[in-house]
Amino acid sequence: MPRSAIAFVRIVEAVNYRVGRFAMYLLFLLAGVLMWSILAKAFGRPPLWTQEMAQFTMVSYFVLGGAYSLQLGANVRMDLLYGRWSLRKQAAVDAVTVFAMIFFLGVVLYGGIDSTIYAFEIGERSRTVWRPYMAPIKIIICFGTFLMILQSIAYLIRDIARLRGEEI
Repeated sequence: MPRSAIAFVRIVEAVNYRVGRFAMYLLFLLAGVLMWSILAKAFGRPPLWTQEMAQFTMVSYFVLGGAYSLQLGANVRMDLLYGRWSLRKQAAVDAVTVFAMIFFLGVVLYGGIDSTIYAFEIGERSRTVWRPYMAPIKIIICFGTFLMILQSIAYLIRDIARLRGEEI
């Protein structure tokens, strides 16, 4: 494999590893927000922002951790036949099916960028009482989707290398 392809895979996986490890700690933030909500309701002063903040935190956790999950192979896969195949056959099937994933993520990213631009242009806000701006969470969704596309391409490069008898 060309050195540039190997460098691409290593850089993408290093970035996704760090972002994924950061995303893991968002669960502590989520727990804090929910704990605050519970305590505030117990004392009769329910805050307006906790439910939506918990939703934004969970979305960030899922989207930013998506590429890390792909990197670790923790994604859901039909393992009825796949687990019995040789590594070469798995790489061949993955090299074909990864295009469907890249296409899907590309459509999601295209729509996400369009929605984010719209959110900036009109100053889009949530329709709740708290009314936070929507652009920040949309940026996070686009960034996480972009990282998943990069990880998918890195997977494709690894599969091609495996089919050539090389390991990255």
